[in-house]
Amino acid sequence: MIEAEHPAHLWRNPEPKRSYEVVIIGGGGHGLSTAYYLAAHHGITGIAVLEKGWLAGGNMARNTTIIRSNYLWDGSAGLYEHALQLWEGLSEELDYDILFSQRGVLNLAHSLQDVRDSVRRVEANRLNGVDAEWLEPEEVAEVCPIVNVSDAVRYPVLGATYQPRAGIAKHDHVAWAFARAADALGVDLIQNCEVTGLEVSGGQVTGVSTSLGLLAARRVAICAAGHSAVIAATAGLRLPVQTHPLQALVSELLEPVHPCVVMSNAVHVYVSQAHKGELVMGAGIDSYNSYVQRGSFHLIERQMAAALELFPIFARARVLRTWAGIVDVCPDASPVIGPTPIDGLYVNCGWGTGGFKATPAVGDVLAHTIAHGEPHPLAQPFGLERFESGALIDEHGAAAVAH
Repeated sequence: MIEAEHPAHLWRNPEPKRSYEVVIIGGGGHGLSTAYYLAAHHGITGIAVLEKGWLAGGNMARNTTIIRSNYLWDGSAGLYEHALQLWEGLSEELDYDILFSQRGVLNLAHSLQDVRDSVRRVEANRLNGVDAEWLEPEEVAEVCPIVNVSDAVRYPVLGATYQPRAGIAKHDHVAWAFARAADALGVDLIQNCEVTGLEVSGGQVTGVSTSLGLLAARRVAICAAGHSAVIAATAGLRLPVQTHPLQALVSELLEPVHPCVVMSNAVHVYVSQAHKGELVMGAGIDSYNSYVQRGSFHLIERQMAAALELFPIFARARVLRTWAGIVDVCPDASPVIGPTPIDGLYVNCGWGTGGFKATPAVGDVLAHTIAHGEPHPLAQPFGLERFESGALIDEHGAAAVAH
């Protein structure tokens, strides 16, 4: 397998054509995977991916790489399990080592209500064919010996759900794997190309206005995390999303000490160890709306305090850097995938904290939706029409903290 990384500034930037079959707005993981599956699985040519900065330099470069499928509701479990199955064969399909590590994910329970909710989720997962187990505190300590399972703490560990097939992947490898594969199939990957508006005539999308000029297109897909609503508004389409910062941080490099991913809703933190050795920590979104990509110190402070509740061993670890992504959030904490009232215009937004783990699945189902003009069965529950019918997929709290 090819392991060499391809810095974005060395990526060839083709001269844009004036007309495309499909234009994808957003050169992150979702945009690149959608382009790949359109070309590879549906034989569509004439595809352009537009990125206002450099490829995969937005949220794809700011996520925390956690992959799991142990979601409560049927729609979510179906989509994320499809993603996990694709993750398991992605290095081979794309001929590029994405460093997918199935080290397992623990979701801790700290109260009787946590236990009840967690056991419910385990049983729901099993009914949907998702691997899930309930572990008692002593079993938690066997899976992750550095977790504090003492009962002499504010939030004692009463047990945890465990998904052994879950884990992490290296985000930049994932991005370049899809970029290389799409490029080899003739997709134009155009950097430094900002979309300034959508062109619509007679209820049909006709193209996009960009900093490099007008590009005609029969079909357009918005895959721009944090900016979906801004782009859609240029066509008069209001999306039910709000944009929030999402904080995270990494420690200095350490020897391998953390064998899995640990998440806790009560103390509100998740912790894993990256391939290079950093501890990766984060929690939920900031409560305020913003487009800034920098950390809020009070949230970072709380994350570190929460981490020390669970991992006293990290008391002397030093923070290396902090950052924030910007994410679209829907009212029911589930994404929007599919067509819009404007013919030929498709959206993929509202992922909140769940976008990275869905990368191959959303590319697959959105490509199918674009190619066939109707939603893929796994995308069907996530359409815009649910906000009119009330058939929401409310994953708030049901699937544990954040990622």
